Amino acid sequence: MLGWFKKKLKIGKQEKPAALEPVPEEKVVQEEHLAVPVEEKKQPASVSAPDTAREVPVAAQEKSEEQPTNILHEDVGVLFKRLKTRLSKTRSSFVGKVDELFLGKKVIDDELLDDLEEILITADLGVGTTQDLVDAARQKVDRNELSDPAALKKVLKEKISEFIHSSDQSAELVMPDEGPFVIMVVGVNGVGKTTTIGKMAHKFVSSGQSVMLVAGDTFRAAAVEQLKIWGERVGIDVFSQQSGADPSSVVFDALEYGKKRDIDVIIVDTAGRLHTKVNLMEELKKIKRVMAKKISDAPHEVMLVIDSTTGQNGVSQARLFSQAVDITGLTLTKLDGTAKGGIIVNICREFNIPIRFIGIGEQMNDLRDFDADEFVEALFDESEE
Repeated sequence: MLGWFKKKLKIGKQEKPAALEPVPEEKVVQEEHLAVPVEEKKQPASVSAPDTAREVPVAAQEKSEEQPTNILHEDVGVLFKRLKTRLSKTRSSFVGKVDELFLGKKVIDDELLDDLEEILITADLGVGTTQDLVDAARQKVDRNELSDPAALKKVLKEKISEFIHSSDQSAELVMPDEGPFVIMVVGVNGVGKTTTIGKMAHKFVSSGQSVMLVAGDTFRAAAVEQLKIWGERVGIDVFSQQSGADPSSVVFDALEYGKKRDIDVIIVDTAGRLHTKVNLMEELKKIKRVMAKKISDAPHEVMLVIDSTTGQNGVSQARLFSQAVDITGLTLTKLDGTAKGGIIVNICREFNIPIRFIGIGEQMNDLRDFDADEFVEALFDESEE
C-alpha cells in the first residue's frame, strides 16, 4: 500500500496520528457562507470575497510543521495486525466456522459441501458468490483434484482472492493535471458519509494537499454543523450556505470559490437518500451535471459510501446509485463492527467498481486504503493476535 492516489509528492517520515478528540459544540462556527477554523478566523469570509493568494489555515500550518506529509507508511506489521483485529467478527463468522466444519473430517462429501454453503451465505458472501465457490470445490472433487478438507480451505482463499481482484480498475485515485480534484460523495442515510469525508480530507491534508469541504446536504438538521466540526478537526475550510438552499447552487458557488483559490481537492457532501426514490436520485444527477458545467470532467470521483453492516442491501445500493450517477469508487464503513464483511467479496464479484477505502474504526487513520491481498490475508490469517 504505497499510495492511494497518484501525484508527485514529498513523502516524509511517518508518525502516528493522534486520536480524535470531540469538538465542543460552542466552538462550531455559525456563518452563512464559509466556515473557517476558529484559530484563523478574524474577519468573516464570504463567497464573494476577492480572489487573493490562498492562505493556509493556522491549524493546517501547525500540523504541517509538527507532522509528516503522508500517513500511509506506518509500519506494515502494525497496520496488518490492526486490520486483522478489526476483521475479527467477520473472520469468526466465516473462517472460524469453516475451521470448525473441517475439524476431524477426512473426506469431502456432499454433506460437508452443503454445510459449507450455509456458512458462506450466513457470512454474507451472497448466493451467487457462494454458488460459484461451492461449484469450484465440487469440480475439483469430481476431477479427483481435491480430497482433503484442509486443502479445500486453500481453494476457498484462492477463489475469494480471485473475486476481489476481478475489477480491472486501479484502486488508486488519479489527480487531474491541473485544477481541483473534485470528489462527490453519495450514499443512503446513516452510512457514515460525513465521517468518511472528514477522514478522507485528513489523508489528503497529511499528503500535502489543500482541501475544501462543501456542505451539499442542505436539508438534514445539523448536517452543515457536523461537517464544520470535521473541518475544524482537520484544519480546513468548509463551504456552506443557508439551510434549505438548493444543493446544486451551493455546489456551483463552491467550485467557483475553490477554483479561484487554487484548492487542490474539493470534497462535496450530498444529502443521504434512499436509492429507491427516483426523485432524489434525479437530484443527484442534477448536482453532477452542474459540476461538469463548472469544471470540465468534474466530478473526477463519485464515491459511494456503504455501511458494511447492511449486508446484501449494500449490493442493491451499489447497483442503483451506479445507474444514476456512474459510481467510480466505493468506501465500505464499519467493517470492525460486523460479521458481514463478506459483502466485500460479493461486491467485487458483482461490479467493476474499485473499493477505495474501508473503515475499520473511529480513529482518523482507521479509514484504510483498500488492498485486496492484505484483506484476504487478514481474513484467513491463523496466527494468534
